[in-house]
Order: sequence, then structure tokens, then C-alpha cells
Amino acid sequence: MIQLGQIEQKEFLFVSVSYKKLWKLLIDKDMTRTDLRNAIGVSSSTFARLSRNECISADLISRICTTLRCNVGDIMDVVHNDGVGEKGDCDGL
Repeated sequence: MIQLGQIEQKEFLFVSVSYKKLWKLLIDKDMTRTDLRNAIGVSSSTFARLSRNECISADLISRICTTLRCNVGDIMDVVHNDGVGEKGDCDGL
């Protein structure tokens, strides 16, 4: 929106994810990352996205929760990055 020579700056809400809860849950369940990867049947490159706190598909989240018998909130947190121009890992998904 332009008003009398001023450009309105828009603020966006970008999100990232954190899987710290997942890694703690694996410790509590005495499982390794390899055990989980094999149980949910994904490639090592797809599983590496979790280690980098990158977004993954809802299907993969569902398979993890089913395998570990938990809810989404037990394995991940959504991190909100307020501000202009800050890009999150889940933008565009």
C-alpha cells in the first residue's frame, strides 16, 4: 500500500521447527536415531533433515508419532521468527 510517497513496510511471520523433543524422547525410550530411521522406513538423507531442524512432510511426522506412540507436540516445536525479511526453514511448504 502506498500513501503519499510512503511505502508501508509489511511484517511477516516466518517459522522454523525444532526437533529437540524428539531426540530427548528417543533417549527416554532407549532408541537410537538409526532404530527410528529403520522403523519409519526413510532414507538417511530424509532423516538428516530432522537433524538440521528442517521441515519434513506431515506423513513423516505421522509415521514418527505412530512408531513412538506419541503426539506431534511430543516430538517438535514450532519456532516463530518475527520480523521483516527473516526467512524460516518452513517457508513455502
